[in-house]
Amino acid sequence: MSLFISTAHAAGAPASTGGGMEMMIMLAVFGLVFFFMIYRPQAKRVKEHKNLMSALSKGDEVLTQGGIVGKITKVSDEKDFIVVSIAEGTEVTVQKGAVNAVLPKGTMKSL
Repeated sequence: MSLFISTAHAAGAPASTGGGMEMMIMLAVFGLVFFFMIYRPQAKRVKEHKNLMSALSKGDEVLTQGGIVGKITKVSDEKDFIVVSIAEGTEVTVQKGAVNAVLPKGTMKSL
């Protein structure tokens, strides 16, 4: 046709495209990896923390997220707050969710 443009010819046989089954298998594998490596451990940590918060009682020695170590003097179930005694005559009100760990009895005296 033209002197400067060569004529393009189509390939004889169409290239086979990847089937949808391989894509579904890869999607399922990624879903399983996501579930077992990300979702499941996080859900387990959340469950353990909820159990910890529900088991808090007066007299427990706790460590808060801010690094405060103290003894629980009052637990408020309806408002989800606790009063923590840091030292003699010093009390702090914190949310139950701010408690990281319950320490063994006598930890405050050893510090």
